[in-house]
Amino acid sequence: MAGKLVLVPGARGLGRKVLERLRGMDVPVRAMVRHDDARAEELRAQGTEVVIGDLTEPETVAEALRGVSRMYFGLSVSPDHLLAAAVVASVAKDMGELDGLVDLSQMTVSQMTATSTAESHQQRLHYLAERVFDWSGLPVTHVRPTVFLDNPLFTTLAARSIREDGTIALPFGAGRTSPIATDDVARVVAVILRDPTPHLGEVYQLTGPRTLDMNGMAEEFAQALGRPVAYRDVSLDAWIDDVLPKTGLPAHTRQHIATMARLHHENRYDRATDDVFRVTGTPAQTVAVFVAAHRDVYLS
Repeated sequence: MAGKLVLVPGARGLGRKVLERLRGMDVPVRAMVRHDDARAEELRAQGTEVVIGDLTEPETVAEALRGVSRMYFGLSVSPDHLLAAAVVASVAKDMGELDGLVDLSQMTVSQMTATSTAESHQQRLHYLAERVFDWSGLPVTHVRPTVFLDNPLFTTLAARSIREDGTIALPFGAGRTSPIATDDVARVVAVILRDPTPHLGEVYQLTGPRTLDMNGMAEEFAQALGRPVAYRDVSLDAWIDDVLPKTGLPAHTRQHIATMARLHHENRYDRATDDVFRVTGTPAQTVAVFVAAHRDVYLS
């Protein structure tokens, strides 16, 4: 099982964590990166095979997939998500060599329909990408995490207000949430790619261990940081107009984060599952454990 080559796009973020998990399992990996830069050289130095390519370009996808049996499909937030999914599905189907593909989707998809309009452009792209992979007939497993603990909502934006006045200032109202660390998502993806057969056709909804309102989130932050932290509810419209533009994020990403904030306020993220434990045998980490491991983000 461990001898089959896995293609993982990305030299940073979740893709990098999936690569590292697979290498730790002695699963052979090939990294696909867009630029032959210092990150690519670092991967080579660690013994990872590296190919240069773009998931939206069929010829480079075909070259990257040559000799590959399994693939992780995941991008950062991007307006090209659906195009990349269509390219990968088309090329992989034509080559006929994959016995497993893990599609990184989003949990919001489970509440969507073909005509729903409440979700972000990015969430819509994930919904459509799932349909593309399903229609392709490829051996696919969909992994749908909820909002990441590593998301700017709970890292850079929360850190800013914690340093300023000891609060987490977000427009979530009484909405509950169960964010998950990307480390836990990477564990799930790596376990599936090591042996996809038991997971083919499955859809895993990944969350933290329990749902919390924002007062409960603040208590977890306070426990981890050893200082008082309170939740400060702010106006959604004012937050979108005044706070998000200062992040410097692309418009597509800002629209996605603004929508997640609104859906939190509407309590659309009040969901918890044990799928991380079901797949890996280890539960997802708590908010307090994540924050404690990233103290420098919040206190420096």
